[in-house]
Amino acid sequence: MTRTRVKICGLTRAADVVAAVDAGVDAVGLVFHPASPRALTPQQAAGLCRLLPPFVSAVGLFVDAPAQRVREVLDLVPLDQLQFHGDEAPEYCAGFSRRWLKAIRMRPGLDPSGQASRYAGSAGLLLDTYDPRLAGGTGAAFDWGLIPSGLAPRVVLAGGLTPQTVADAIRRVRPYAVDVSGGVESAKGIKDPEKITAFMQGVRDGDRDRDNH
Repeated sequence: MTRTRVKICGLTRAADVVAAVDAGVDAVGLVFHPASPRALTPQQAAGLCRLLPPFVSAVGLFVDAPAQRVREVLDLVPLDQLQFHGDEAPEYCAGFSRRWLKAIRMRPGLDPSGQASRYAGSAGLLLDTYDPRLAGGTGAAFDWGLIPSGLAPRVVLAGGLTPQTVADAIRRVRPYAVDVSGGVESAKGIKDPEKITAFMQGVRDGDRDRDNH
């Protein structure tokens, strides 16, 4: 069966990391954007990374951070991949000797295929909802019809996904992976183990339906 990979982003507590790992996630996202309610210090993030078993990746999220700031985090935190949510240039993203994702905030008039060409060196594109005030974590979905079908194998789908909507998202978009934060929270930065479990079931349901069509 085709398996959609899952990343849970914005983890701030040890108990939430354990719940995510127990539920079978492939990656956890750690936020290093000071304006975010889910932001961590490098020391906090390093502690959470120590809870990760083999083959569960730690992904660090940055938004237009000075390169020196990224390097300071990497000196302390064993991140497997970087995720850039601002207006970073491809050359900047590629400058840290790590695999990286580029977040693209979807809005009318934006050309996803053009962005994929511009950021061809990325491990994939994380497609998120555009909000003029927020770099991510909007809690809102965008029009999935804006995603070219040929791009789907490189897509990490984000933006307002919940246990109730993720199966339909997988059926319609067929992304490589899905990324959730607010959709499995009881409060900003506080994950709900039951919602995590329900989200993972929604992913499995979507995968089953995708294979049957």
